[in-house]
Amino acid sequence: MMKAVLVIAALGLALPVAAQDLASQEVVVTGSRVEQDSYERDMPAVGLRRTADFLVQEVVIRGDTRDPKLRGTEIRQMLARAVEMAGKHGVQLAFGDYILTPLTAANLDEVTLSNDNRPDSQKVEFLVKAPLGGKESGASAEKRIEAYVDAVPEVGRAQMDISGDSSLSIVGPDQYRLQIAESVMADARVLSDRMGAGYAVTIEGLNMPVLWTRAGPADVMLYIPYKLVIVPKP
Repeated sequence: MMKAVLVIAALGLALPVAAQDLASQEVVVTGSRVEQDSYERDMPAVGLRRTADFLVQEVVIRGDTRDPKLRGTEIRQMLARAVEMAGKHGVQLAFGDYILTPLTAANLDEVTLSNDNRPDSQKVEFLVKAPLGGKESGASAEKRIEAYVDAVPEVGRAQMDISGDSSLSIVGPDQYRLQIAESVMADARVLSDRMGAGYAVTIEGLNMPVLWTRAGPADVMLYIPYKLVIVPKP
């Protein structure tokens, strides 16, 4: 999956969303679109629940070799090895906070080396993704990532570790707009029939962007923040 990725947060990286085509990009379910754009987060009754495309885990390579030049070299060499080994372990690498970019041998230098929380220590942070769906559950994806992290050999004093909790990602959330809208309209028709001949149900907000939140260990909920309004017929 060589398209940019947008990630979604647990039970919820960085360009202006208005300029993004989210029919193709991947997003993390952390740092959601709602948090990026300050939309009012009212979860409607109807949305689309589906398995996320990836389980996403942040990892960090740290090094504390005393010589700064050698320290940076060791960290970069371990990062290169991590990229080389990813495919053999059935995982993909990426970087970014909101929109994810695939991490490859061609763009290693775009992952910045930063100071760690100890003197004479530096680190690089990036993401490991394991695909979900079929026989791959959230638990098996976590084990796949853990096995991959353990398999990457250390270089000098550089070592790689998992950092924090996992999240999910979904590719192209806007591609599900029509499917979500059809579910909303079907629900509105049912409510309208139940209200009786003297009332009608109108839908507001279907022009709003598709939003997302985590709905389970491997599931996301995609929705449009619509409102149903009941009005008397003239």
